[in-house]
Amino acid sequence: MAHHPNALLGSLFITILIACGAKLYASAKTFTIVNECKETIWPGITHSENFSGSGFTLKQGQSTVYTAPADWNGRIWARTGCSFDQNGNGKCQTGSCGTTINCTGPGSPPASIAEFTLGQEIDYYDVSLVDGFNLPVIVKPTNNGKGNCSTAGCDRDLRQSCPSELAAKAEGKVIACRSACNVFNTDEYCCRGTFGNPQTCLPTNYSRSFKQACPAAYSFAYDDRTSIITCSGADFIVTFCASR
Repeated sequence: MAHHPNALLGSLFITILIACGAKLYASAKTFTIVNECKETIWPGITHSENFSGSGFTLKQGQSTVYTAPADWNGRIWARTGCSFDQNGNGKCQTGSCGTTINCTGPGSPPASIAEFTLGQEIDYYDVSLVDGFNLPVIVKPTNNGKGNCSTAGCDRDLRQSCPSELAAKAEGKVIACRSACNVFNTDEYCCRGTFGNPQTCLPTNYSRSFKQACPAAYSFAYDDRTSIITCSGADFIVTFCASR
């Protein structure tokens, strides 16, 4: 029996829609951002190249889902001690990324930052303390991803053990732990100039203390071998103030 041309076209159209839908679904990554802290936080999300992004309020116990393209490169972190008016204008004590709730910058140190470089075949991710520490944060892949796919991050509150010379305070309380680069601004601590390569940029006493407390986090600029994790086919959960 001959098939009607319209029926064949209809079947082809449906097949194309299904294929495109599957490709679109596969090309998106979801990040579930969870606040298990005993305080409200204001997560910031920016693209690594232009730093335009988004931001929102997340109260204790709340979570939200952020969807990004499969080739997205960016960072997620928490701002703390923020005050925004009804128009979304304001400021934060740590992690500030502009003067609005939606981020227009990369996030000012000190801040604990989850970093992602996504690709069609493999994703790279880490939690960086290179810019200092403001809250514990861990990253877990989901959906049975393939590869290393281990948990990255720092579940210790480094504010409690922060050296006095690195402590950032507000109203007498330690609200963050700054990096040695941020405090002393030397080539050695900032891994620049003659210290700007893996052979000369070495761990310092400060970065070693961060690494000892948080071995699954990135503690200095060339800490790549132990701190960047790979995974493919996974989405991610980014949790603030959770245990590993």
